Amino acid sequence: MIYSPAMAQSTFAFLLAPGAGASSDHPRMQEFACLLAPLGEVVTFDYPYMLEGRKRPDPLPKLVAAHREALVGVADRHRGPVVLVGKSMGGRVGCHLALAVPVTGVICLGYPLCGAGDPAKLRDQVLTELRTPILFVQGTRDKLCPLDLLEATREKMSAPSRLHVVSGGDHSLLVSKTALKAQGRSQADVDAEIGTAVAEFLLGLSGEA
Repeated sequence: MIYSPAMAQSTFAFLLAPGAGASSDHPRMQEFACLLAPLGEVVTFDYPYMLEGRKRPDPLPKLVAAHREALVGVADRHRGPVVLVGKSMGGRVGCHLALAVPVTGVICLGYPLCGAGDPAKLRDQVLTELRTPILFVQGTRDKLCPLDLLEATREKMSAPSRLHVVSGGDHSLLVSKTALKAQGRSQADVDAEIGTAVAEFLLGLSGEA
């Protein structure tokens, strides 16, 4: 599905990949697509296991292959830079794809650094091998990616990286109503700040280009 056709001539195109437990039509994924739409063309897709109605994700090579096929479709019609954006697993698979296929940047919306939330099971190798500029958007309540472990990983990375922290955000970057009330903000405000962080990241990519 392509969002905001009027943006087709924008500089950037975004390939937005879902997490393991929700398809591209999930409300939160739709919100992420709307957040990106003012910045460029947004294309979403679903992995084969989702399309087939299965809950268990496919093995990583099959996920990467499906992600690559979707990227080819975007590159065939978009002449400008392409950025891979992924929610959780989609971001991790995007990082693996960026090792094999040149893309302008990667944006991870809740990177699943700890397998099953276990700090002993770090999924950091792909990040240390990465050379593509990357933006992490992480919530402070995300048990799959403790910020201290992410910072330690970023110190080992060669790729340029940025981090936008969502105070009180969970793995979906959602802040509880209680916390929002205490902060005097809304979830729309939180998402707008994410959009600003993405725009600043893109500006940096344009400067490097």
